[in-house]
Amino acid sequence: MARKITQRELRNESGEIMRALGRGEAFVVTRNGVPVGELRPLRRREYVSAEAALAAFAGAPSIDAVRFRADVDEVLDQYATPRG
Repeated sequence: MARKITQRELRNESGEIMRALGRGEAFVVTRNGVPVGELRPLRRREYVSAEAALAAFAGAPSIDAVRFRADVDEVLDQYATPRG
């Protein structure tokens, strides 16, 4: 849940607000009591190691490449049409 802060708080306490963003907190900025914007931390990308990915798919069924290609071709038009 985002914490509400005023425009004045944003201006006067920007350093603390930036540190709070770094800790994962989110804010709704208000002007005259009316919400006008939202500050939220950027999502950090999480990478999965190759070993973890292989382990996750270890029990998955094998894919018939010919049937997969036929299914994709049936659904999508993959032939480029000249535009001009």
